[in-house]
Amino acid sequence: MTKLPTSTITTHVQRLDAERRPGDTGEPPVVVFVHGLLTDSLASYYFTLGPAFAQAGVDVIMYDLRGHGRSDRPATGYRLEHFVDDLVALLDALGETRRVHVVGNSFGGTIAAGLDAWHPERVATVTMIEAEPPVAHWTSHIGEGLADAKRQLVREEVIGWISANHGAHTAKLSRGAGRILQNTTLAEDVPTGRVIDVDLSALGAPLLAIFGDDSGLSAQVSWLTAQVERCRTVVLPDQGHSVLVERTEETRELVLDWVREHHSLTGAVR
Repeated sequence: MTKLPTSTITTHVQRLDAERRPGDTGEPPVVVFVHGLLTDSLASYYFTLGPAFAQAGVDVIMYDLRGHGRSDRPATGYRLEHFVDDLVALLDALGETRRVHVVGNSFGGTIAAGLDAWHPERVATVTMIEAEPPVAHWTSHIGEGLADAKRQLVREEVIGWISANHGAHTAKLSRGAGRILQNTTLAEDVPTGRVIDVDLSALGAPLLAIFGDDSGLSAQVSWLTAQVERCRTVVLPDQGHSVLVERTEETRELVLDWVREHHSLTGAVR
């Protein structure tokens, strides 16, 4: 476990170095995995994509967002730009000068898009898994969802229903999410954060967007492909929002192929 000062907080980060084989040449690519809000942490990547990417010859960075996991939980400061600033500060603290392939799940994908929009010099590619770019209409519905979660996740009958229908572990995570929402201004801050224009002209890096066809977010496909010049979309059939956990193998191959395609040094990515 490593904790580093980043921006206005201390961030918990874990790195996995690329496994090198005879014949590998040049510097390996680096992938930064960014997790989602409330019930998530870097552990979701540690148990899914992270080790496999290192084995494939990729340097891996995983970290806990502010307010999550083992990173600091300030009472305020949860606008999107705070999360993006934390990521930039983390890369600086790690001495990372390579352009990163940033992979974000759910809200992590929104952070990844924000990094591309506001710090394009740091980004090689963006992958959004079941995520949306930070445009104005995104702020309205995420605001409604966070406000509802703040009301509901303090009710024992709601936690009991989650336990009965989704298991004790999910109920525990949901109870923890309720504490974050009650003890911070996250629910109020996220919807008031910085946004980009709906034409997505701020997004310049190659974009891979992966969706489950049952989640509703796949409705973005035609918009994304029309607005982002270098965009590839994949819609997984019979799949809801939990793409990362439920379709790990497919997601791993899609993202690894994407990194291979956009990394110019032969032999570094297997």
